[in-house]
Amino acid sequence: MSQQRLVAGVDCSTQATKVVVCDAATGEVLREGRAPHPDATQVDPAEWFRAWEIASADGLLEGVEAISVGGQQHGMVLLDGAGDVVHPAVLWNDTSSADATLELISELGGPEAWAKATGSVPVPSFTITKLRWVRDAPAAARAEAVALPHDWLTHKLAADRDGIQDITTDRGDASGTGWWSPFSNDYSPELVERAFGRPLALPRVAGPAEIVGHTASGAALAAGTGDNMAAALGLDLQPGDVAVSLGTSGTAFATTSTPTADPTGLVAGFADATGGYLPLVCTLNAARVLSATAQLVGLDLTAFDEAALASSGSDGLVLLPYLDGERTPDLPHSTGLIYGLTRATANPSTMARAAVEGLLCGLADAVDALRAQGIPVNRILLLGGAARSRAVQALAPALLGAAVVLPEPGEYVALGAARQAAWALSGDPTPTTWPIALGTPEPAGLTDTDAAEVRELYATVLTNTRPLLAQPLRKRL
Repeated sequence: MSQQRLVAGVDCSTQATKVVVCDAATGEVLREGRAPHPDATQVDPAEWFRAWEIASADGLLEGVEAISVGGQQHGMVLLDGAGDVVHPAVLWNDTSSADATLELISELGGPEAWAKATGSVPVPSFTITKLRWVRDAPAAARAEAVALPHDWLTHKLAADRDGIQDITTDRGDASGTGWWSPFSNDYSPELVERAFGRPLALPRVAGPAEIVGHTASGAALAAGTGDNMAAALGLDLQPGDVAVSLGTSGTAFATTSTPTADPTGLVAGFADATGGYLPLVCTLNAARVLSATAQLVGLDLTAFDEAALASSGSDGLVLLPYLDGERTPDLPHSTGLIYGLTRATANPSTMARAAVEGLLCGLADAVDALRAQGIPVNRILLLGGAARSRAVQALAPALLGAAVVLPEPGEYVALGAARQAAWALSGDPTPTTWPIALGTPEPAGLTDTDAAEVRELYATVLTNTRPLLAQPLRKRL
C-alpha cells in the first residue's frame, strides 16, 4: 500500500485565513484551521501572517509536503526594496479609488481601449486604480514593488527568499491587476507607470503547476492563485458550468479556452489557474445583504429564511442591495435602496423575500452578462455562505434561468489551492480529479413568468434611480 501524501490549501480571504489539509490523491479533507482578519478595507498584511500562524498551529501541517495559497484578488501591497510594507494593503472592496478609475479609463482612450489591452475595464476594485489613488501619498515614495495578497503571503512563507527578489504570482491573480493581458499572457509595465507615475518591480508570473519555493519545514510552495481561480479549480468547473458564489461578494464565473474582452466592463477577462481563462462578473454585495436585512427586521437568519419562504412574493417591494457601494453595476458611490414600501409591504416576510430577490437579481444580471459573451450556461453551481439559505436555493433556478446544483458545503478556495499543491507535487500535466458531491434545491413554485416580472421591476427601479445612486450621498441632498 502506497503511503498517503498530504497537501495544504490556504484561503487568505477578506474575512479570514482558512487552511485545509487534504489527501493529495482523493482530496479528502483531513484537518482544518481558521483565524479571522480585521474587518477593514485597508489592512496591515502582517495580520494575514498572524492569522496563518494561528490557523496552521497545533500540528495542523504535520506531514504536509506541498502548500498553495489562494488569496483575495486585487489587493494592493506596496513594498520597499527590503520587502517591508510601506502602506496598509488596500483591499478589493475599498472604493476610495472611484475617481482614479475614471481618470485611468479616460487617459487610455475609454473602456474599449482597456478591454483590448487587458481583457477588462477597470473598476475601483482593480489594483491599478489603487496605485493611481495612492501615488501621491507620502508612503508611496518609498515603494519599489507591488504585489497581491497571495503573492505576499507565498513570499512570506518561503524560507529561500529575501527582499523583493523572487516574488512570484500566477496568471490568474495577475489578470486582476489591470496591467496583465490575457491576449499576450504578459505584463504591460507601461500601465503601471501610467497609474503610479514611475515603474515598480512586478512579481514573476509562475507556471500553473510550478514549485516556486519551500517553507522552513521543507514543504514545497506551489504558485498559488486568486480566490476565484482557486474556487474554479476546487469545483473542477467544466464547459457549460457557471459558478455563482455568494460570499462577502457575489461572483459568477466560468472557464473557457479563449480570452474575453467586454467593453461594457461587466465581464472581467481574467485567466484561470490551469492555463485557460476565467471570465467573471463580481458584485460587492452578497451574503451581507441577507444578514443586514435580517437585522433590520429583527429576525435571526433561520427565521429570516423561513419568512422569505413563507411569503407568496415581494408584492412589488424592490431592494437594490448596494449596501457597500457596488462594482456591477458600476456604482461605487451607491447605497441600498428600497422601493415600493407601503403599509402592506412593511412587514418582515415581504422584506425578507425582497432581499433574497434583490440579491439574486443582481447575480442574474451577472449570469446574463456571461451569456452575452457567448458563454454557455447549462447549469449553475451555487456556493458560498448565502447559498445555504433555503430561500436562496429555492428562488435561484427561476431567477438565474438555469438548472442549479449545490456542491456540498466546503472551503472551495482552500480546496482549489490544495488541489494546485497536489498538482505541483505530482508533476503530472493536468491536476488530479477530486470527486465533489452535488445536491439539488427544493423548488419554490416560482414560475418563469413570475421570475421575469421580478427581474423586470428590479431593472426598471435600477434604471430610474441610477442617476441618483451614481452621486455620492452628500451630493444627493
